[in-house]
Amino acid sequence: MQTGLAFKVPFRRTGYTLVEVLLVVAMLAVLTAIALPKYNSYRDRVNQTHAIQDIIVLQAVIKDYFINSGAYPPTLAAVGNGNKVDPWGHPYVYLDLTSTNGKGKARKDRKLNPINSDFDLYSLGKDGVSKTQLSNKDSLDDIVRANDGAYIGLAADYTQ
Repeated sequence: MQTGLAFKVPFRRTGYTLVEVLLVVAMLAVLTAIALPKYNSYRDRVNQTHAIQDIIVLQAVIKDYFINSGAYPPTLAAVGNGNKVDPWGHPYVYLDLTSTNGKGKARKDRKLNPINSDFDLYSLGKDGVSKTQLSNKDSLDDIVRANDGAYIGLAADYTQ
């Protein structure tokens, strides 16, 4: 005679099925596809702001040099910033426009008018490539100093 009932407990597997794992991977891929462009856009804005701040500081150092010596420095090295690089790892470009050899290399707006009369100071931007005319596609990502320092920002945003 049986005194108790014996129930057979079915065997339960622990873990995740292949479908569940694939679903999680797909959700992570979608989230990454949404977040990555936003993060890259954020990093670009941070780098642009950093380059603008660097150009503001370099401009002040160059103007101080001019006040003390009566002439603009021949290079950034003359003001102790010859090795200064922008956030993308490219050296800042400086050109004294008051010297006779500087006029032809001056940065120009879309009408080919020089954007500065004293000196050019700019970053080559994210792509590291630049042309003298700001409206050229290679120059649109440059961070420029224009209107003798009244404008410092993205070349694509510069309008005169």
